[in-house]
Amino acid sequence: MRPIDATDLSVFPICLGTNVFGWTADKEASFAVLDAYVEGGGNFIDTADVYPHWATGESTSEIIIGEWLAERGNRDSIVLATKVGMLQGFEGLSRRNIRTAVENSLRRLRTDRIDLYWAHRDDQDTPLAESLAAFDELIREGKIRYVGASNYTADRLAAALRVSDDEGLARYVALQQAYNLVERDYEGELRDVVAREGLSSTPYFSLARGFLTGKYRAGVTIDSPRAGAASQYLNTKHGLRTVEALLKLAAVHDVEPAAVALAWLAAQPTVTAPIASARSVGQLRPLLAAAELTLSADELHQLDEASRP
Repeated sequence: MRPIDATDLSVFPICLGTNVFGWTADKEASFAVLDAYVEGGGNFIDTADVYPHWATGESTSEIIIGEWLAERGNRDSIVLATKVGMLQGFEGLSRRNIRTAVENSLRRLRTDRIDLYWAHRDDQDTPLAESLAAFDELIREGKIRYVGASNYTADRLAAALRVSDDEGLARYVALQQAYNLVERDYEGELRDVVAREGLSSTPYFSLARGFLTGKYRAGVTIDSPRAGAASQYLNTKHGLRTVEALLKLAAVHDVEPAAVALAWLAAQPTVTAPIASARSVGQLRPLLAAAELTLSADELHQLDEASRP
């Protein structure tokens, strides 16, 4: 387990993303993935009120997770994270919106508290102090335990932390942002803010929309809703080099390429637990393997060099 800095939360090295629940994974498949994740030692589940509203018209992921928690009776052993700010009709981070959205999420998740509540994206139309005060109220009421920022720029994240410090309000404890072997914009000013301010990172798109599983090759057709986005990396030299390096190290360790890609990410500065999703128990296995895989300094360097544009 790894700590989320500035909290008492201790989490599995790989966070289970659940945006596919109710979309490409029905309730039965989602329950199977959740059961296998917990049986494999996992305890960190990430969802959002918008998952997968775009496909189902409902907050189906939260609903399924809530049903699973109720049936399994294991809420106290799970670190549960969800998000606010992007669901249609509940966009933004106004106080009114946050308070309405959290009640809806609590109802769907069938719980009395959320361990980590993410601002899903920055809202520049609402004063930072208003949003942070709303989160602060919810923490004092026991409805959420900690709050995190998702999709913030370095400047806006730093500004939010200053407001929290100046006004004595709840402080973001973590950042969620896109980061993986072939998308490395995080390695700059944004990571500097996270490190300097003592935050933790739980990056999404950890497998570059599936590209880093190694299954995308020239001339190969993949049946996946993300195939178009993932295959874009085939047109880049560093994307092809990265896959070659992943395949080589996967063979050395007798694991799948996805496990190597996640192990590299989990070893990066500020990263506590990469987020990765699975729509079947088969897809979950390399995620669990990544939690047990430690790459040597030389192997980390090989991947670092291969993935540089």
